[in-house]
Amino acid sequence: MINETYKDMLSKKSVIRELSEFATKRGEEIGYDNVFDYSLGNPSVPAAKEFNEAMKELIDSKSSMALHGYSPSLGNPEFKNAVADSLKRRFGLDYKPTHIFPTSGAAGAIAHALRAVTKSGDEVIVFAPFFPEYNPYITGAGLKMTVVEPDTKAFQINFDKFVSKLSANVKAVLINTPSNPSGVVYSEETLKELSKILKEKSKEYGFNIYLISDEPYREIVFDGKVCPYPSKYYDYTLSCYSFSKSLSLPGERIGYVAANPADPDSETIINMCGQISRGTGHNCPASIIQQACAKVIDLTSDLSVYETNMNLLYDELVSLGFEVVRPGGTFYIFPKALEEDSVSFCKKALKYDLILVPADSFGCPGYFRMAYCIDTEKVKRSLNALREFVNKEYK
Repeated sequence: MINETYKDMLSKKSVIRELSEFATKRGEEIGYDNVFDYSLGNPSVPAAKEFNEAMKELIDSKSSMALHGYSPSLGNPEFKNAVADSLKRRFGLDYKPTHIFPTSGAAGAIAHALRAVTKSGDEVIVFAPFFPEYNPYITGAGLKMTVVEPDTKAFQINFDKFVSKLSANVKAVLINTPSNPSGVVYSEETLKELSKILKEKSKEYGFNIYLISDEPYREIVFDGKVCPYPSKYYDYTLSCYSFSKSLSLPGERIGYVAANPADPDSETIINMCGQISRGTGHNCPASIIQQACAKVIDLTSDLSVYETNMNLLYDELVSLGFEVVRPGGTFYIFPKALEEDSVSFCKKALKYDLILVPADSFGCPGYFRMAYCIDTEKVKRSLNALREFVNKEYK
């Protein structure tokens, strides 16, 4: 007998992936350069050259076993040391290698973090708009996802709604800053208020509610600012990171869980992650990728193109009459559609070869997402198509 849960998921495929596949097929007809594909958040800048150089150096200098053999179940020591040292220097928390667990990207980090601090049937709170894959991540771990309605004026946390959703069934809260899909960076004030509430409710319920912080866009922040680090504000935070965006390495599937050293159970949680890997078949990311990342731990690709693209789109959207919160980071922008039904809006856009993602599956109907990790030249050309779309369909 086949598994009915996963069979049912076949009819609920990711709208992002479906639109990306449509864009590819359309590109075969008219040339992909003429398809303004804002569907998929696939980093467009080259991988950091220092990473490629580190890979070459490793291949030339180390044995096949050292490069391609199994790493220890809790991760490559060089990688864990490099991550812990970097986090300590950057954020002032006393991280040690025993607080770090390498994973297959941020998705793998979230999968481990969820299982480490919950049991089947517990609730996990997320804030709309949220990355749609949070649903299968959470429900696949046997948990219930509880959604807090958005504050659409700023896309910070709607604290009144948040407090109303808290109960003794909630064992973890999952945040994403900078945010996919809104591009918003949670302010220091937001993180302080979140910490205050979690401390109060943890005391009331008699256990620590964990904060799981999804941070793959941490380095993509605009206007010369730095993203506040959630672990600095709440001791019971598990930081989930990926090098997919910072180093443009999405295909290498490399990230980590960092357990806050202030948590007395932090080292136990990391050791538990090794056992969670056994139960999920994770068994550590590639040895050579861990070693290469360790050598370039504080570097990034040239991420400046994302801010350039954001400004072009933001200015044009505002001039066309869209309601849109200016992103503070990532490579996403999240305008309100020009009609109530964002699915209908995005279908109309297809006639102009604009591939936009309706936000119903992000928990925010009436909005749409644009992933502007594409060449700036293509962004500029897309503005004419955007103007034509709006003027013909909504003027």
